[in-house]
Amino acid sequence: MTKTTLNVSGMTCGHCEKAVKDALTQLNGIGSVEVHLDSGKVDIAYDEANIAVDKLKEAIEEQGYDVA
Repeated sequence: MTKTTLNVSGMTCGHCEKAVKDALTQLNGIGSVEVHLDSGKVDIAYDEANIAVDKLKEAIEEQGYDVA
């Protein structure tokens, strides 16, 4: 598993956390997702043979959040 941390802006509550986590965990190749509302960071463990970072960003952006 490869690990990455994305900076996500616009997350303010538990609903935001759930939306981001659910969007990512539905993708093929995701091992784990940790959303940190206080810092605006999302830690993701994923199999880079199955999914690229661009797809992770796209899934978050589709939920209405910005990825730096």
